[in-house]
Amino acid sequence: MQDNKAELKDLIEKAILGDKKSLEVLLAEVQDTVFNLSLRMLGTVTDAEDATQDILIRIMTNLSSFHMESSFSTWVYRLAINFLINYKKSMFSHYPLDFEFYGNDIRYAQADNAEELIDELSREQFATELKMSCTNVMLQCLDTDSRCIFILGTMFKVDSRIASGILNISPENYRQKLSRIRKKVAGFLSYHCGLTETGFCCCSKRVDYAISQKRIDPKKLEYLQLETLDQQTLNTYTEEMEKLEALSDTFEQLPEYKSPIKAYSVIQTLLQSTPFNMIQSF
Repeated sequence: MQDNKAELKDLIEKAILGDKKSLEVLLAEVQDTVFNLSLRMLGTVTDAEDATQDILIRIMTNLSSFHMESSFSTWVYRLAINFLINYKKSMFSHYPLDFEFYGNDIRYAQADNAEELIDELSREQFATELKMSCTNVMLQCLDTDSRCIFILGTMFKVDSRIASGILNISPENYRQKLSRIRKKVAGFLSYHCGLTETGFCCCSKRVDYAISQKRIDPKKLEYLQLETLDQQTLNTYTEEMEKLEALSDTFEQLPEYKSPIKAYSVIQTLLQSTPFNMIQSF
């Protein structure tokens, strides 16, 4: 998200007064960031899509509360994070994970009917899908606050002063927590992930179990169907996963996706149920 203060102020003023085009421009600017943040925080594409739509609506209906005291991107991050921290409709809010459970799942998982399961797409495609899914699921092993800190600092590279303001903690406290969380994630990866020099798990060998447990659907590979913002980012991520020298730094290379939830459709949905001139009163 990029902020040009004069243009941004003009867009927001027009949007609040009822200019749908200005509102669409504002939401289109942030929709991809909101989707990727939701995906990392919630762990599944479906939940991320639902949350993205809810967050974009909140941005629409709270525009009049933005007074240019911070950057628009910081305001959006704060609104999105506050929403996602308290989001109770996601799958993992009902079935929480921790590193011990996930580690045991990796160690003891097996599938007996491997040959029957792989019959439509290549194992390489399945392994790529599983790699993307597993990385996001692994984040769910962190408690919500730790996940926020890790995602903002490692994946979105938000400045510690801004991130600490979003989370209402001191910059020093934020940096200390981020360092501890990175070490925790790195320790889990170094022991379990077969792409490290010491880990034992291999995505291609785990595919059969993942399919049998419906962790991935051969007929609907959600991550491979998502459109990436930058194909080079995906290539770099894959290369880094193969080397995995920095362990938790791997998360810095996760691909960013274009949001399946588009600003125009969200605006149309809201306008069908709410008079546009009431938006600023929410």
